[in-house]
This record gives sequence, structure tokens and C-alpha cells, in this order.
Amino acid sequence: MIDHPDMRKVINTSSTALRGLGSRFNALTISAMLAFGAVPAQSLAQETAVRISLPAQALNNSLIQLGEQASLQIFYLPETVQGLNAPSVTGNLTPDNALQRLLAGTGIEFRRNGSNVSLSRPASGTVTALAPIVAQASLDSTTEGSGSYTTTGPSTTATKLGLTLRETPQAVTVITRQRIEDQGLSSVNDVVQSAPGLTFRRFGPERASFYSRGMYVDNIMYDGLPVSLDGSYLSQDLLGTDMAVYDRAEIVRGAAGMALGAGNPAAAINLIRKRPTKDTQVSLSGSTGNWDRYRTELDASGSLDTDGSLRGRTVVAYQKNHSYKHTDKSERKLIYGILEKDFGPQTTLTLSVLHQQDDLDGNGFTGLPVARDGSDLHLSRSTSFANDWEYWNKTTTSIYGSLEHRFDNDWKVNLSAYHSIAKLDMLGNYIGLNIPNNIYTQYGSRNQHTERQNSYDLYASGPFELFGRQHELVFGGNYRKVSFDGNTRQGSTLISGMDIYNWDSGAIAKPDIPLRDWFDSSIEQKSVYTTARLNLADRLKLILGARLDWFDYKDTSYGYSNFDANTPSSITRNQYNITRNVTKYAGLVYEVDNQHSVYASYTDIFKPQSYLDANQTVLAPIKGKNYEIGIKGEYFNGALNASATLFRLDQANRAYKLSDQTSCSGYPSQVCYAAAGLVRSQGVELEVQGAILPNWQVGAGYTYTNAKYREDANPLNVGQPFDTDTPRHLFKLSSTYQLTGDWHRWRVGGSVYWQSTIYNEGTSSGVNYRVEQKSYAIADLMIGYQATPKLDIRLNINNLFDKTYYSAITGSVPFPSNVYGEPRSVMLSLNYKL
Repeated sequence: MIDHPDMRKVINTSSTALRGLGSRFNALTISAMLAFGAVPAQSLAQETAVRISLPAQALNNSLIQLGEQASLQIFYLPETVQGLNAPSVTGNLTPDNALQRLLAGTGIEFRRNGSNVSLSRPASGTVTALAPIVAQASLDSTTEGSGSYTTTGPSTTATKLGLTLRETPQAVTVITRQRIEDQGLSSVNDVVQSAPGLTFRRFGPERASFYSRGMYVDNIMYDGLPVSLDGSYLSQDLLGTDMAVYDRAEIVRGAAGMALGAGNPAAAINLIRKRPTKDTQVSLSGSTGNWDRYRTELDASGSLDTDGSLRGRTVVAYQKNHSYKHTDKSERKLIYGILEKDFGPQTTLTLSVLHQQDDLDGNGFTGLPVARDGSDLHLSRSTSFANDWEYWNKTTTSIYGSLEHRFDNDWKVNLSAYHSIAKLDMLGNYIGLNIPNNIYTQYGSRNQHTERQNSYDLYASGPFELFGRQHELVFGGNYRKVSFDGNTRQGSTLISGMDIYNWDSGAIAKPDIPLRDWFDSSIEQKSVYTTARLNLADRLKLILGARLDWFDYKDTSYGYSNFDANTPSSITRNQYNITRNVTKYAGLVYEVDNQHSVYASYTDIFKPQSYLDANQTVLAPIKGKNYEIGIKGEYFNGALNASATLFRLDQANRAYKLSDQTSCSGYPSQVCYAAAGLVRSQGVELEVQGAILPNWQVGAGYTYTNAKYREDANPLNVGQPFDTDTPRHLFKLSSTYQLTGDWHRWRVGGSVYWQSTIYNEGTSSGVNYRVEQKSYAIADLMIGYQATPKLDIRLNINNLFDKTYYSAITGSVPFPSNVYGEPRSVMLSLNYKL
């Protein structure tokens, strides 16, 4: 109990004497009372995190509530906290962490002995011997346990410089650990679906792709190291990355060439791993939902030696799911381990290993068919044309390591490396539509691929002085390599003339489809880069950066005369390289006041292409240019971040096929192109992330994107929309409200997703078609209850109103692949802190 009644009585009856004692009645006096039993002590408070929910209010009230929620007795004199207010503190926190956040900036010190805590203000000559813990703010980027939907910590994703959201001259979103847990975002696909400005698409049940500002996201990052998503035909198939091992996702929208090197001007998605903690913390969670979905997860972390210099963490997850589609079922196994070792106070070595295995049965290779004019066939959402023998198994094993040394002059050097091996083994089907005869045919497909990715980065960063001001600098180098070995065979007719309204998943016998060589590729990229943040004035900062890349590409493809052939009839080899491509970055940030900044930035990115011009020379890389202006606000000491952004994105040098092929030197055996296509995407982004009230967390974003062809070989395309199955308007809202008073154990929340109409249209076999999904909105609901300080219960209801819609539409009527969004689903989750 805080402000113990017996102690309050002593204070009230002897106030004059106590005022006379003044500062001598401080932490030393209270500590002595505790030591000699003058104040009753309870059992030791658990060092593991407990659920804390404290609104912004008077510090005295916060201390009383903290005592109840964390089973603490906190002793202090009334004048110690008189007139002081405390910030909102929510999340799964240890008692020390909660106290540090409450007392940050007050000058009050605390001393804890088990469940007993004494507060005092230091007095000269008396507090030295106590060596109290001084509460002070931390600029840690870790979001776990913060209870927040935003962060005050620095992000390095955009520039490698450690900048806060308000200091970064680009649109940045951080999906925190609290938001991941509240919404039940179990995979990176879920994170993208929830993140402002990003669109998640599927080609069939498993192949995922991400889009931002009208462009395809072709890289993903793990702790700042980029991994390609289009280096092969396997990369997209492995995007079901489980979020159990990640603290947060940092997303920079627009071109991110400084971080990625080669890629599209879409976004950088950086997944940051959970780190070991010095204090022991163990959590066990379990979930169950409709369609026989089950999941268990164990997360254990702590010191492995007496002084805490060696720390470890392990995450183990297992899930087994059925689906709303009657043939689908899946199983996932995941294990993650990470070690951190401090070699003295300045050097830290980090090593981690992750293995994820997904075994899926009966899910099909593509989605649902459409009519030959593209109209909806109104099939049931449970429809699947998969056969009982189909499977789609994928495994990923990755190793990550980093070594960081911090110098006394605030400089640091970091060397990090990432290696992954991904494998896919699948046997499935895809559907073809003979448009003239209106006949659906099911074909068999067999694929077995292996992909290896390596990424290394070495950089140094720190401050330097110039013209009487302190500035920041980072410089380094990066190396990436992707190797792909693809084996496949497709086109075996399983059944012609399908009855799509009466499908028997057990009618077709398992086919024997032997594999054959198909496609091998190798991509190598070397880079050096530097970025500087120049302090031009107290409120004006200029960020300048440049990156130099060398890019080499090789591939071999095998052609066969027919389905039965085992020996290739043709072998085609392709090779090209880009030498010394320069990527540029410039950003200007002006701090209007202590809460607002305005900025303008330019950044670009390049993407090599293999097309040949009329002289059989490889075309120049596609150039993506991102122009952006905006305003950012930071409120309530960083508890709330808001931004408004105007952007224009150009992707130039896009290849188009020359109308007169006779001018090509390789005519007629070679096709030639010109690098003169241009697509321009422009729009606005509005975003709010964090606490709009002390106990009300919100993540909201609205995006308008208008992407059109500006130059193209076909004059009819100029001025027309580009990529019409990406929505122009996109709105996402996530919110959690922590109740107060007698209901403080309860929290309620939910999310809303709305997008405008998407479509694909054209002509196939002389028949005009249009595949369309009208604008739609879906709503989710979350209810949480902190049953005990250790046990938290959460209920998630997704698609609350059971909206029927297509989450992805096909771009090809002859080979259609519509995918329904998931119907209403319910998941009950329990998390127990041991």
C-alpha cells in the first residue's frame, strides 16, 4: 500500500517536528525504518514484468495505483511529491522500470528493498552513502513493455543516422510490440496490412507481395540488413515471417536507396529482433480460435552469468490451423535464440539463429477463377479447388551476428552479417480458362527451389565539430549476394472441363510430376555510403548522403519443347552489370518549435533491368526519385507523433518494346527496347501514432495515391492509371482504450480498414474483361482483461461484421487467381508471466 497509513499518521501528528528535521528525514531515515521493521514489509516483488496501466495524473495518485498493480509498498513524505504530475505509464514493465518512468525528470530518487520502496529528494552530504538509483529518461528504441503505439527512440532505417521520427525527413511509421500484441499481428503480412500507406496483396493463397505509393516493395530488412524479395521466384513465397521474434517494424515510405541500394521507390520495411534482457523474464502464451486454430508460444530471457554481461533469449512457437476453406490446413514450428555478450562496457557481440518451418496442405497454387468477362462467379468463400494430396512446404534458417564497439568520444563501429537458406517444396494446381470455349482446366505444378542470401554491413558513426557546431556522420560499406536454384515442371493436365460448382477434392489421383532444371540466378551488390547531419542552426538541420553501388547479375534459364521432355531444348544465359551507380539523399528539417518540425527531402534509388536496346546494349537502370515535403508533430513528451506528407515519386527509364523491331541489330531473333517510360505517383499521407489521451493509444493513417503513366510506347497509356489493383484511397485505424477506476483491469480496442475500388481490365482472346472489387471496409474488435498481475487475457474478433470481399483480384482471366478475404474469426489468447 502506498503512503502507508501508519506512516501518514506519524507525519500528520508530528508535522512540525518533521518540517524542522527538513531534509534529514530522507531516504536514509526511511531505509532505516524498513531495515529495523518500523514499517511492515511484504514478500519480495517479482522482478518479472507485470501489466501496468497508469494515466497521466498527479504523481501521488500514480504511486498509489502503482503499488496496487505491482504489489509494492511505497513510502514517502507528502511534500516529496506535492504539486508534481506523472506521465502515462502503460505496458508490461518491471517495478523498477515503472518507477523510473514515473519519476523521470522529478529529481526524486527511489530505493527498493523487495516489495518496499522509499522515495526521497537528495540532500547534500546525506545521500552519497545510499547510492540510490537515479531515475533518468532513456533513448532506447526498444518498444517491448512500453505499452505505446509509437516510440521516442531513434531509428536508423532511412539514413543509418540515429534520428527520431520528428528528425527524419521522410514518412516513417513504427509498428510497436504493443500494437503487434493488441491486434494479434502474427506475421509480417499482418503488419503490412495494418501499417499506414502499405498494401498487402496475394497471388493465390501463399504468394504475398507488398506495395507502397503505387510501387512494389522488393526488399525487406532484418536489423538494418536488406534482403531481396524479387531476387528469385522463391522470395515472395517465404513472406509468412512470424512476428514472435521481433520487437517492432520500422517502415520508411518512398525511395530508400541509402538503406537498400537497388530496388523500387516504394518503402523500406525493417524488422528489428527482440534482444535479451538483463532481468529474467519468462512468458507463456496460448491461443485458440474457430476453424480449429491453435498456437502456443514460450519467450524466455535473462542473464546467463552473475554480472549480466552475458544475456540470452529464446522464443519457441508452434501453431496448427485449419481454415475457412474446407481443404486447407497448416502447421508452423519456430525456434529463435539470441545471445549478447559484453566485453567490457564498450563492446557487445550479438549472435542469433532463427528456424521457421511451415507445412501447408490442400491450399492450392493459385486462387479462384472468374468468368471470361472478369465478372464474379459468386463462389462460396469456403471454395477451394485444391486436391487432397497437395502440399506447400517451406523452411527458412537464418543466422545473424553483430559486433559493436563504442568509443569514449561517442563514436561507434558496427559490423553485422546475415545469412539465410530458404527452401520451398510444393505440389499443387493452377486453373486455366479457355475463353472461346468457356472451359476451365486444372493443371498440375511441381516446384522445388533453394535460395541463399548473404548480407554484410560495416559502418562507423559519431559526432564531429565544424564551425563551432557539433554535427553527425556515418560512413560504411555493404555487400549482398543472392543465389537461386529453381527446379519445376508445370502444365500437366489434371482435368479439363471442371465443374467449378461441384468440386470433389478427392476425385483426382496424386500425379507423378518429376522435376527438371528451370532457372538459376546470382545477384551480387557492393556498396559504400556516407551520410552527414549538419547542424546549420539551433533549429535547422541539413542531411546529405551518397551511396555508390556495383551490381552484377547472372542467370541461366532452361527451355523445353513439351511437357514430357526431360532434356532442355534451349539454354539461355543472361548477364549484365551496373558500375558505380550513385544514389543521392538530401533532407532539410526546420524545428518550428519544441513540438513541430517541417521538412523537405529528395532521395533516389536505382533498379537494374536486363532489356536490350537497338544496339544490343543493356538499358540504363530504372531510376526512382522521391520528392517529399511535410510537417511532423511530437506531443506529450513523445507519447504522440503526427505527420502530414505530400509526395511525388517518379520512376523513369522504364523499358518499353520498340514498335519498329527492324531497327534492332539482332532482328528478328532478338527483341529490343528503349528506356523512356515514366510513371509518376503523387499523393498525400496523414498519420497519427501514440497516445491521444493518457490511457488511449491510437494508430491511424490515410493515404491518397495517384499513379499514372507519363511516358510510354503506347500513346493510349499516357495519362492512364498505373497498377489499378492498388487502391487510390487507403484508411487504417487501430485503437486501444484502457479503462480507469474500478475497471482499470479492462481494455477495449479495435481496428478499421477501408480501401477504395480496385480493378483490372483489358481484352483477352477478343473478349473484353473487367475484374473489380468495389470499395469496402472491415472492422476488428479486441477486448483485454488483466486477470492478475501475471495473467492477461485477450479476445480478438476479426472482420466483426463478416464482410465478404476479395483481398486480391487477378490480373489475368486465362489464368485467374481471385482471393477472398477471411470471414469473421475469433481468437482467444492467454499470456502468463512466470
